[in-house]
Amino acid sequence: MATTEAAASTKFKNPDFRSQLPQQQPIEFHNKNRETETEDVKSSHDGLEFWQFMVAGSIAGCVEHTAMFPVDTLKTRMQALVSCPNQTVGLRHAFTSLIKQEGPLGFYRGIGAMSLGAGPAHAAYFSVYEFCKEYFSKGDPNNSAAHAVSGVCATVASDAVFTPMDVVKQRLQLSSTHYKGLWDCTTRVLKEEGFGAFYASYRTTVLMNAPFTAVHFATYEAAKTGLMEISPDTASDERLVVHATAGAAAGALAAAVTTPLDVVKTQLQCQGVCGCDRFTNSSIRGVIRSIVQKDGYRGLMRGWKPRILFHAPAAAICWSTYEAGKTFFHGMNANK
Repeated sequence: MATTEAAASTKFKNPDFRSQLPQQQPIEFHNKNRETETEDVKSSHDGLEFWQFMVAGSIAGCVEHTAMFPVDTLKTRMQALVSCPNQTVGLRHAFTSLIKQEGPLGFYRGIGAMSLGAGPAHAAYFSVYEFCKEYFSKGDPNNSAAHAVSGVCATVASDAVFTPMDVVKQRLQLSSTHYKGLWDCTTRVLKEEGFGAFYASYRTTVLMNAPFTAVHFATYEAAKTGLMEISPDTASDERLVVHATAGAAAGALAAAVTTPLDVVKTQLQCQGVCGCDRFTNSSIRGVIRSIVQKDGYRGLMRGWKPRILFHAPAAAICWSTYEAGKTFFHGMNANK
C-alpha cells in the first residue's frame, strides 16, 4: 500500500506529466467570459442599451406634450400678452375667449412643431442623463451631486434640440398669429429674422431649465423614496402610482420656482408677434426690466397657474411612461 502511494505521489510530481494536462483551455475560456462581460457593461446601463433609453424617453416626451398641449397653449397666450395692449390675460378669460373664437381645435395650434421637437429632444434628454449619471456617479446610486450635474448636461443637450421648434410652436399658438402653418412660420422667421431668431431664447431656456431640473430631480427622488418607505411591502406593486405621484410633486414645485424665467423666454420667442415688444438683444435683464415697467413684478408670474397645471400632470405622465418603457425593454432583453 505504501509503495503504491509513493508511486502515485512521484507520478503527480513529475513535471513531464503535468505538462501534458490541458491547462490553457480553461484559462482561455474564463478570459473570454470576462471580455464578454466587460463589453456588456460598456454597451449597456441599468440592464438597457442606450438606444432603448432614447426610445423610451422619446415616447414619454411625445405622450406628455400631446396630452398637456391645451394647457401649454393657455400658458403661452397669457405670458405673451403681457406687453400687448388692451388684452386681458386671466386664465378664465383666456380659456373662454379661445373656445368662443376658435373652438376646441384652437388649443392644438402649433402641435405639429411640438411633435417634431419633443421626440428628439426627450430622446437626447434621457439618453444624455443616463450616460452622464453612469459616468459621474461611479456606481453610487445615492450620489445626488452626480444626478444634478447629469440633469444639467441633459438640459443643455435637450434644449439645443427643442428650442427652434419651441419658437415656431409658441408663435403658432398665439390667437392673432399671421403665420399659415409650420412650414410658413419656419421659412418666414428664417428669412425675416435670420437663423439666430430660433435661438434667441436659448440662454434663457438653459438658465431656466437648469434650476428646474435640479429642483425637479431632487424633489422627484425624495418624494419617490418617501412614498416607497411609507409602504415598502407594496412598493413594487404600486410602482406606477409612486412614479406618477413623485413626478407630479416634482413638476409642480419646479414649475412654480422657474415661472419668471419662463415668462422671459416666451417674450423672447414671441417678440414682434401680436404687437409684443421686439428686443434689440436677448438680454434677460432687459426683458425683465421691460416686463416690470409695464406690468409690475406680478408680470413675471403671468401664467403660473397653467404652468403648474401643465407640469404637475405632465411630469407624472412623462415619468410613468418612461418607466413603463424601461420595464418593457427589460422584459424584451430578458427574453433574448
